[in-house]
Amino acid sequence: MLQAILLSLAGLVGLAIGGELLVRGAVGIAQKLGVSTLFTGLVIVGFATSMPEMVASVQASLAGSPEIAWGNVVGSNLANTLLILGATALVMPIALTGTGRRDAVVALGATLLLWGLAIAQVGSIWIGAGLLLAILVYIIWRYRHPGAAGMDEDADEAPTVLWIAIVLFVAGLGVLIAGGNALVTGAIDLATIFNVPETVIGLTVVAVGTSLPELAASVAAALRGKSGLALGNVVGSNIYNILLIGGATMSIAPLPLPAELAGLQMALLTASAAILLLILWKASSIGRVIGTALLTAFVANTAFVFA
Repeated sequence: MLQAILLSLAGLVGLAIGGELLVRGAVGIAQKLGVSTLFTGLVIVGFATSMPEMVASVQASLAGSPEIAWGNVVGSNLANTLLILGATALVMPIALTGTGRRDAVVALGATLLLWGLAIAQVGSIWIGAGLLLAILVYIIWRYRHPGAAGMDEDADEAPTVLWIAIVLFVAGLGVLIAGGNALVTGAIDLATIFNVPETVIGLTVVAVGTSLPELAASVAAALRGKSGLALGNVVGSNIYNILLIGGATMSIAPLPLPAELAGLQMALLTASAAILLLILWKASSIGRVIGTALLTAFVANTAFVFA
C-alpha cells in the first residue's frame, strides 16, 4: 500500500511541476505568436493545463482502465467549475467583462453530448474521431474569432525568448507523461487495495490531481488581475477535457462510458455548466459568495461519491 501511495503522490507532484512548465512555455509561445489574451486563456493555456488529464486518461485507457479515464474527464470538469472557480473567487473575485459566453455555450453543448453518450451507452472509434474533429473545428473557430481582448503586456511569468518557451513546453510535457503514469499506476493499485471502484478513483483522486495546473494558473491569473485568462483557462479546459481527452480515450478504448456516470455525476456536471453560463450572462463578477457556493457543492459531491 505504501508503494501505491508514494506512486500517487509522486504522480501528483509530477503533474503539478509539469503543468507549471507547460503553462509557462505555452504562454510564452502565444506571446511570440501575437494572439489575444482570451485566445491564450481558452486555447493555449486551456490546452496546456488539460495535458495532465490527457496524459492520465490516455495512460489509463492503455492500461485497460477506461473507468479511470472517463471518471477523470467528468471529475476534472466538476473540479474546474466548482473547485477551481470557487477557490479562485475566494482568493480574488473574478471580474466578468462579457467575454467567454460563446465558449460557455460550447462547453454546455459538449457536456450535453457527453451525457447523451453516457445514457445511450454507445462507444466507437468513430465517435472518438468525431470528438477530436470537433475540438479541431473549435480551435480554428476561436483563432478566426478571437474576441476583443488584447495581449497581456505584463505576463512576467512567460519567457521572452521563443526557444526557451519551446524547451519549457517540451520539458513540461515530458514531466507530465512521467507523472501521469505514476499517478494512474498508484490510483489503480489503491482502488484494488481498498476495493473502491475505479470510476470513483477517477472522479476524485485522479481528477483533482490532474486539475492542479488549472488551479495554479487560474489563481495566479486572478491575482494579477487577468480575469479573462483565469476564466478562459477553466472554460477552455472543460471543452478540451470532453472533446480532446474524451475523443482520445474513446479512440483508444472504443467502449461506452461507465454506466454509473450517466446518473447523478453527469446531471451535476451539466448543471454546473449551465450555472456557469448563467453567471456569465447575468453577473458582473464571480465573487466570494458564489465562490463559496461552488466550493460547497464540490465538497458535498466528493463526500457523496466516497459514501
